Amino acid sequence: MEQHISVWPILGLAFVHLFGSRLRFLAGVPRSIWLSAAGGVSVAYVFLHLFPELSKGQEHVENLSWAEEFLNHHVYLMSLFGLAVFYGLERAVVHEKRELLKKADKEKARAGLFWVHIVSFAIYNALIGYVLFQREEGSIKWMLLFAIAMALHFIVNDYGLQEHHQDTYRKVGRWVLVIALLLGWSVGFVVELPEVVLVMVVAFVGGGIILNVLKEELPEDRESRYWAFAAGAFLYAILLLSL
Repeated sequence: MEQHISVWPILGLAFVHLFGSRLRFLAGVPRSIWLSAAGGVSVAYVFLHLFPELSKGQEHVENLSWAEEFLNHHVYLMSLFGLAVFYGLERAVVHEKRELLKKADKEKARAGLFWVHIVSFAIYNALIGYVLFQREEGSIKWMLLFAIAMALHFIVNDYGLQEHHQDTYRKVGRWVLVIALLLGWSVGFVVELPEVVLVMVVAFVGGGIILNVLKEELPEDRESRYWAFAAGAFLYAILLLSL
């Protein structure tokens, strides 16, 4: 395989963060069919490709003597942890937005909330960047399918973050996420995680993807398009199963 071929997908993901939120046709209520479809694609990828990878990675976990009792057959605990972390983060953000109305120094409180949210997603992006780098060890085909799913997932995330933080996200937040993404990818040049740790990272990312997609689709006031979500999931599932 051509060395460091993942540079093109990682630059593509960075481009999505920088310019994806400028796609004005995706904004508004009812929710854009393209955002719902993008969410469906991301979830289909997790269930049909990422999770099957975890079942293979379970073998590495089972080889660890200290993990036999706790993690044997339960690498998916890390996926549950990823889902729980981002669910807790989202609930905290919603709660703090309500509390802003009661605080005298609203600007300071809003800034604190912004950084908690963005730093959390920056770590998430760094992990995705690192996983993408590691995809070079597999086939180009699966690396590109991962990159496509993540690009669509990033668009969904960008619109959610922009809704929460508005101009602050456009001026600062998206740049932080791009830098985190590139840093995570760059770490792959100097740090090679043990296979068992990489499995855990992938599991955490998978749980985070599921929660971050569903939290954007489920609120009633979004008026999401279920048929578009289902169509995106179905079509990408067909693609994955045909390869």
